[in-house]
Amino acid sequence: MKRLLTALAAAALAPAALAQGAADFPTKPVTIVTPFAAGSGPDAVLRLVSDKLGKLWNQRVTIDNKPGGGGFIAIDAARRAAPDGYTLIQFDSEHIAALPHLYKSKNFVTLQHFDPVASLFRTPFFVAVSSQSKWNSMKDLIAEAKAKPGQITYGSWGVGSPGHLGGQQLDALAGLQMNHAPYREVSQLYANVGTGDVPWAFASIPSSQGIYKAGKLKYIAVAATKRVPQMPDVPTMAESGGPAGLEVNSFVSLLAPKGVPEAVKKKINADVAKAIADPEIRARFDTFAFEPLAWSPEEITRQAEIKSKIYGDLVKRGNISLD
Repeated sequence: MKRLLTALAAAALAPAALAQGAADFPTKPVTIVTPFAAGSGPDAVLRLVSDKLGKLWNQRVTIDNKPGGGGFIAIDAARRAAPDGYTLIQFDSEHIAALPHLYKSKNFVTLQHFDPVASLFRTPFFVAVSSQSKWNSMKDLIAEAKAKPGQITYGSWGVGSPGHLGGQQLDALAGLQMNHAPYREVSQLYANVGTGDVPWAFASIPSSQGIYKAGKLKYIAVAATKRVPQMPDVPTMAESGGPAGLEVNSFVSLLAPKGVPEAVKKKINADVAKAIADPEIRARFDTFAFEPLAWSPEEITRQAEIKSKIYGDLVKRGNISLD
């Protein structure tokens, strides 16, 4: 009986202890693993956010860059950590939603191993062409691609990237047949678009702004339903004569090894939302046309499931594999 009463007392105290633990979180340094290289757009944002979190938490927040391997180097480093909130990982929506379809032999489903914790931002993608291109709209691009099936090439920063899958989606929605040219170096991709060696590519502002500001690129559409405030003269996909349903974007979030306590997730989610509401971070987001997000873990999951369905269909249609 005494043991039973002790066990019941411990069980009764557990929720209070968990809540107290979440309120005190963190009581030691936090590490955020990222598959993005140092100096990249997501890395730059993460460092700003981690600095704000460090001040808010009065704890050191360390960024651990582990690029390469399709994201699996970072994944392997983070998935072995305890599910206590002290190790987080930064993913874009493609790591969450496309990776399981692209690496089927690995039998790895991201959300079976990691819990969404907090969202950071979403970036739109523009259709970039050479400033000397005769295409001034999606109507022009689509008309030539239809007239020359299999002869128009678009570039991207890798197989399975939003730039690649977005091109696949344009093919599907507009009834086109274009060729894909993957690049290892993003800078080289947009340099080649600027010279016309690659007719077009999807582009984010931070990845292409150097070539754009040099006057070598122009944007003929943004793959979104609304214009981007930072580029108000660039029409939407539909306004430019493209498929109205074509949206190409990527969202970036923080996740934790599966099983992190709900109270800790809520604490991190609320504190990240405070961090990205900071005027300094909002100003940096505006520079890159990043849309700040304050999604709940449930909304991150819902948005990932929507993308997973789209990506799964595109990967199957294009017979795309990274195995």
